[in-house]
Amino acid sequence: MSEIYTVIVVILGILAVSGLFVGVTNDAVNFLTSAIGSKAAPMKTILGVASVGILLGVVTSSGMMEVARSGMFNPGLFTFHEVMMLYLGVMFANIILLDLYNSWGLPTSTTVSLVFCLLGSAIAVSIYKISNDPTVGAAEIGHYINATRALGIVSAILLSVVIAFTCGTAIMYLSRLIFTFRYIALFRRYGSLWCGASLTAIVYFAVFKGLKNALRDNTFLDFVDHHLALALLICWVGCTLLLFIVQRMKINILRITILSGTFALALAFAGNDLVNFIGVPVAGFDAYGIAREAGSTTMLMEALNENVPANFLILLAAGAVMILTLWTSKKALHVTETELSLTTQGDDGSTQYGSSAFSRTIVRAALGINAGMERIFPERFRTAVAKRFEIEDVEHSGAPFDMIRATVNLTTSALLISVATSLKLPLSTTYVCFMVAMGSSLADRAWGRESAVYRISGVMTVVAGWFVTALGGFLIAFVVGLALIYGGTPAFVIVTVLCGYMLVHSNLPKKKGAEAAKAAKPQTKETIIANLTEEVSRTMDAATQIYDRTLIGVFKENRKVLRDMVKESNDLFYQARERKYSLMPTLRKLQSSDVDTAHYYVQVVDYLNEMTKALMHITRPAFEHIDNNHEGLSKEQTDDLMHINDDVESIYRHINHMLGTGDFSDIEMVLSLRDQLFESIADAIKSELTRINNAQSNTKASMLYLTILNETKSMVLQSRNLLKSQQYFLRHKGATTLWIKK
Repeated sequence: MSEIYTVIVVILGILAVSGLFVGVTNDAVNFLTSAIGSKAAPMKTILGVASVGILLGVVTSSGMMEVARSGMFNPGLFTFHEVMMLYLGVMFANIILLDLYNSWGLPTSTTVSLVFCLLGSAIAVSIYKISNDPTVGAAEIGHYINATRALGIVSAILLSVVIAFTCGTAIMYLSRLIFTFRYIALFRRYGSLWCGASLTAIVYFAVFKGLKNALRDNTFLDFVDHHLALALLICWVGCTLLLFIVQRMKINILRITILSGTFALALAFAGNDLVNFIGVPVAGFDAYGIAREAGSTTMLMEALNENVPANFLILLAAGAVMILTLWTSKKALHVTETELSLTTQGDDGSTQYGSSAFSRTIVRAALGINAGMERIFPERFRTAVAKRFEIEDVEHSGAPFDMIRATVNLTTSALLISVATSLKLPLSTTYVCFMVAMGSSLADRAWGRESAVYRISGVMTVVAGWFVTALGGFLIAFVVGLALIYGGTPAFVIVTVLCGYMLVHSNLPKKKGAEAAKAAKPQTKETIIANLTEEVSRTMDAATQIYDRTLIGVFKENRKVLRDMVKESNDLFYQARERKYSLMPTLRKLQSSDVDTAHYYVQVVDYLNEMTKALMHITRPAFEHIDNNHEGLSKEQTDDLMHINDDVESIYRHINHMLGTGDFSDIEMVLSLRDQLFESIADAIKSELTRINNAQSNTKASMLYLTILNETKSMVLQSRNLLKSQQYFLRHKGATTLWIKK
């Protein structure tokens, strides 16, 4: 047997470890978000509970790898060489696809990824077989692959989205209607009953979903399965009594329920999704053993149709890698942050997804339905219901949402997955957990009018990404499979090097991004002010250079320079706008200590945003003018702008010096220079109007010239206001020491 197959087996083993890493990174959001979002326990405790669930799920898993071995294709029709190329294409495609999703911070289904990568690679190898066998036609490709499972996965997406979102919304609405946000008093009386029901659903889920393979053929469980209603009633009574006793011991039973749900979901994830990560490498290793024992690489792999449990040591090693990933992967927290940004209570919702016509239509339709319901239900009833949804942080934890919603998320997810499993419905764990969280946040009125459009766009982005997973996984695996099966050893080497480079590069620490994230999330008043001060100084320096280089680019008609200036000015504007959109959470931190500091922050952020907007309105028209090959500025226009540029440079030099040193003694000089500049701009505009009346100026050039003058005036005005706001604050606070010296 050629040594190349030994190398392939080694690579499959390495890719199995990588698959575990990116798979856990992606799927950790399923069982971590509720506990993290409600701050039910310290992060180490949450990760510890999840780790125990993962370990138990792995070691109790039957390790049946039938999906990878024969779920999507008929191995009895493929030779050993073809099967190894097929598996290698699947792993390369699967790793690349999941790593891309993790880098983007989007949760997706590892099951969908595995199935469609298998389908794509299997079709690629089937095409190879058909093309080399004149007795077989293209119509017989259905004999080689199993498309039924792929269609089942697609239907699972639709079922998961609709059912999970609907149930999450309904159960959360009823729960909040009962307990409200001020649930403490009522929860002391009836909390054990409610948490008992939640814990019953979680226990049922853990036993019949997470441990179903390990406890198969168990007599007691068979009895429970045949008397399910009675068993659930007894479990509910037992859980209620236990939690009632625990509650009387002054222990928060909500925390117990949330951590139990986290454990159960982690258990089910490890026990049932393990095949998604190591199924293909284990199947490849089994195929290698079969072929080596037979001494043939052209034998058909009929033996892969037999379901053989994976080696216990392999399962244990996989569990160790999964737990290590859970504790060390920063991308896992990045994916979790995506879901938290869409479910956070209040109208400070993230706007990074922007707005779309579809989301705006949905919001308008919802407002119309709400208006119709207001006409149906009496005002007294509406007022009573509205009071049940008045937000109050009785937990005083500052968490994105409270523990009532976290419990609903975990319970509903566990219940839906359990019911779907018993009814043999193809629901995806990832889709259920995500859509339940979205539905509960909607029912909890977290999607207010200020953020609903953006959150709906975010949800649609994630849902669309699930379908892209199927298409992307299929296409990547298909292309890689064709390259490997037709290209032989050279293609194998090239694809291996390229995929290895992509994985290493995507997982290298990005210091710049980490520092930016750290700066974007100040935690104290001092760090907020210091970070803003640094940003103001940096932005003013950059604005000075961009303005000067833009005018020079216009004078010289340098398209490349102007294109670069458009990009840089856009970056400045979007950074300032992002800080403005994240204003409310920061203000809450500042107002808790000093309302004057908060007032200063609002002023500076607003002036910074307006100044960068004016700069952007200079660079964009300038680039478009030159990019469209319009006639350049006249000598008179150029001379006027050169004088204006000198005046602006003088003003900004003084402003930057004062911002850098905290010494505002020259502020009156800046005011005087500003007035002189405005007079010069007014004279330049009058001169241009005279040239226009005398037909001495080109229309396009005149429009650009007047735009630059007007936006320059606006930019300098906002810069002067910003400087004045800084000076007022420092005089009021006496906080010169907060300034960062250059």
